[in-house]
Amino acid sequence: MGPTQEFERVARLCGYRRIAGIDEAGRGPLAGPVVAAAVILPSRCRLLGINDSKQLSAKDREQVYAAILERAVGVGIGSADVAEIDQLNILEATRLAMRRAVDQLAPPPDYLLIDAVSIPEFHVPTRPIIKGDCLSVSIAAASIIAKVTRDRLMAKYHETFPEYGFLSHKGYGTAEHLERLARHGPCPIHRRTFSPVQGVVMSATKMEYAPPESQRLFEL
Repeated sequence: MGPTQEFERVARLCGYRRIAGIDEAGRGPLAGPVVAAAVILPSRCRLLGINDSKQLSAKDREQVYAAILERAVGVGIGSADVAEIDQLNILEATRLAMRRAVDQLAPPPDYLLIDAVSIPEFHVPTRPIIKGDCLSVSIAAASIIAKVTRDRLMAKYHETFPEYGFLSHKGYGTAEHLERLARHGPCPIHRRTFSPVQGVVMSATKMEYAPPESQRLFEL
């Protein structure tokens, strides 16, 4: 059936008016930032084709993305870069990106619907919803904004690092990406704390400090 306005309706019955849906894109990839979006839709907003961003084709996402920007009361976008992901861990970096997205909203929200993640630092009521991008129209809208925004960023990174094929896999750990990572080693936007990337770095370090063959034979 797709996402509905039921969660938004319940919040409005409790007196809330600026209800923001929040979601992210890019928790799983080996490279690139994690991007979050926060979207406030008007009451009884109907957007044809809106769904969890993973269920839509790239063309459909672009069309719905434009419709959301046209109809939304407010849209905020935030991100956490690779250095922050490696320093904080991906969950905390995701929370940081979400807080930044909410901070960009004008007018500010008075209620938040979040896809699965709990963020206690928010000073307005929140409701985490498991599989929220499939259930709430506001969260689904945020998932589309976040996904399109991140895909566009990865397309720009592809221009800088074409040898990794970011345009096709967007940094996810596909067979193509893993092969190119092994061949070229990590680039500046790879997440060093993610195991496949970490493994390549460790292998390169071992090779760099391996003693010459003559020394190894002498040590034996």
